[in-house]
Amino acid sequence: MAAPRYDVLGIGNAIVDVIARAEDDFLVAQGMQKGAMMLIDEARAAAIYKAMGPATESSGGSAANTIVGVASFGAQAAFVGKVKDDELGHAFAHDIRAAHVTFASKPATDGPSTARCYIMVTPDGERTMNTFLGAAQELTPADIDEAAVASAAIVYLEGYLWDPPRAKEAFVKAAAIAHKAGRRVALTLSDSFCVDRYRAEFLSLIRKGTVDIIFSNEHELHSLYETGDFETAVKALRNDVKLAVVTRSEKGCVVVTRQTVEAVQAMPIERVVDVTGAGDLFAAGFLVGLARGKDHRTAARVGALAAAEVIQHIGARPAASLKALAAENGLPV
Repeated sequence: MAAPRYDVLGIGNAIVDVIARAEDDFLVAQGMQKGAMMLIDEARAAAIYKAMGPATESSGGSAANTIVGVASFGAQAAFVGKVKDDELGHAFAHDIRAAHVTFASKPATDGPSTARCYIMVTPDGERTMNTFLGAAQELTPADIDEAAVASAAIVYLEGYLWDPPRAKEAFVKAAAIAHKAGRRVALTLSDSFCVDRYRAEFLSLIRKGTVDIIFSNEHELHSLYETGDFETAVKALRNDVKLAVVTRSEKGCVVVTRQTVEAVQAMPIERVVDVTGAGDLFAAGFLVGLARGKDHRTAARVGALAAAEVIQHIGARPAASLKALAAENGLPV
């Protein structure tokens, strides 16, 4: 098998985040469920934008954030996602390429505008997301570059991408290409409401071996197995997966294989500012560790380091070099 060109190639929604601080009563007034991600249409997007306070714009999208994190570790990274040939689409493309990520997806010339996510950050650092998927939903199997996918050590797929039917086909195509090339495929479950929508399909992907590695948080895991008991859910997960990582906020994470369940502590932080991107950046560190041949515990510590960095500032992408940070903490990758 040829040496991989990329450590990680991500496929996901290409989204521009519009982030504002908000009080809990604003969420109630707007009918938003705190901590959740809701899909909205363009009219609702316009209404939220009009109602929200001063905002900052930055490129986002769950898998895109992860891939930018991968690049920040000095690893070779690529991203596949659909934007429109519009102002926000140009901003997304510029930002991800400026982060040293290969982004060769062709922009759409017609159809809906580039996706955007309105993120309300409450004083406790929790984020509530309202997403207009727009052009991101237009990803199709034709956008999957077989050579690029086959040359990635790990292909990372975003659970949110399971919503649009053609994107789902692109997802399955990429997994088949990766496995044919002897590569590994990872899936993030993305959101407990996403799991609620596609529980049976996600379990099928796991049990059939379409995906090799699962990333989940506690809420997503409980939703996947329809139980409120963590130990019961982990036991079920262990029967299904080759490798999974379940993040537990300040409790750290557990790395799950058929043979073992290993707890790894979270990294200490000074103050939680914004938890947006915590899971995305954890996945970045873990994937880099895995692609570089580190053991699972070390990979989880690298992931915890990246998550700790991102939650201490506004925004879902690193504000410092993760490669330098890893070296400072004795975790060179």
